[in-house]
Amino acid sequence: MPYTLKDIAEKTGVSVSTVSRVLHDNSQKYKISEDTQAKVKAVAKSFGYRVNALARGLRTQKTNEIGVIVPDISNPFFSAVIKSVAGELRKKNYNFIVYDSDEDISIERSAIKSLLEKHVDGLVIASVGQDFSHIQKIREANIPFVMVDRCFDDFDADSVSVDNVKGALLAVNHLIKSGHRRIAFIQGLPGTYANETRLEGYKSALTSAGISIDENLIVGDDFRSLNGYLETKLLLKLSNPPTAIFTAGDLIALGALEACRENNISIPDDLSLITFDDPVFTTYLSPPLSAVEQPISKIAEMAIAMLYRRMKNPNDERRKVLLEPKLNVRGSVANISTLAFIPITNNNQTGKEQINKSGSA
Repeated sequence: MPYTLKDIAEKTGVSVSTVSRVLHDNSQKYKISEDTQAKVKAVAKSFGYRVNALARGLRTQKTNEIGVIVPDISNPFFSAVIKSVAGELRKKNYNFIVYDSDEDISIERSAIKSLLEKHVDGLVIASVGQDFSHIQKIREANIPFVMVDRCFDDFDADSVSVDNVKGALLAVNHLIKSGHRRIAFIQGLPGTYANETRLEGYKSALTSAGISIDENLIVGDDFRSLNGYLETKLLLKLSNPPTAIFTAGDLIALGALEACRENNISIPDDLSLITFDDPVFTTYLSPPLSAVEQPISKIAEMAIAMLYRRMKNPNDERRKVLLEPKLNVRGSVANISTLAFIPITNNNQTGKEQINKSGSA
C-alpha cells in the first residue's frame, strides 16, 4: 500500500498540513524552517512518495509544464536550442512538451491550440515567422510566452535573438576584406525575421563597400539543405558566377557543399563559403566552415529567465533582447585580394586597392 501524507507526518513528527505545504512548495508562504523542509523531503523520498501533479494542478491552476515550439527539430540549431531550454527548465523544476511545426504555419497554429488546451504554464516559441495573428491568441488566453530566434518587429512581445543584422555584416564584411565582390546570398524562408534581418545585413555590407547589389545573386526560399543544394547548382551555372556564397543557415550550407562536391568545385580554392548559426558539426567538415555563431546557451538562459519573470509579474514591461553574434573564421574562405584586380564601382579603385585601405582578412 502506498504511503500517505499522514505516514510522513507521523514519521517526521509534524502535522499533515505542514507536510502538505512542504511537498506542494508552500514552505516560504507559511514560513516553514529549512530543517523541517529537509526532514519532510528526506522521509518522503525514502518512502518513494510522489506528489500527484494533476491534483496539485487542479488546486493551483498550474500544470508545471512549459510548451516549446520550434520550426524544424531536425535543424541542428533548433535541436541545440531545445537542449539548452530543457536544461534551464529543469533548473526550475518544470517539465516541457515539444512541438515541431515543420516550417508550416498551420501546424504551428494547431500546436498552439493543443498547448493552450493542455493549460501549460507558459510557452517558448520559435515561430515559422510569417504571421503572428495566432500568437496573439496566447496573450488573449493570459498564458505567458517568449519568442526565440524567429521574432516579429511589429509584434510587442518578450523576445530574445541574436543580432542578425550585425551577424550578417560580420560575415559579408569578412568576404569583402578577403577580396570578394561577387557574393551570393542563399536565403532562408522569405518574410521571417531571421531571414529578413540577415538579408538586411548582407545588403548593408555590400552597399557600404560600394558594391552594387545584384538581385540575381539573392536566391533561395527556405532554411533546409535541399534549398542550398539546388540554388548552389544554379549559381554555379551563371555566366559570371559568384566567388563566394553566404548562406542564411547551416543546413543551407550543407546543401551548398554537396552541390560543390558534385561539380568538382573545391572549397575554398574555387569558391568561398560562409554561413550562419555555427552548430558544432561545422568544425568537423573539410574544410571547417567559417560561420557566425549564435550564443545558444545564452539565448536559452535569457528566454527562460524572461518567461519566468513574465509568469511572476504578468504586467511587467515587455522586453526585446538582442545578443551579440561572433564570427568564427576557419578554412572555407579564400583571400583572393592578392590574386587579381577586381573592378568595383567606388571612385574607380580596384578591389585590391580598396582592400589595402581597409585591411586584409
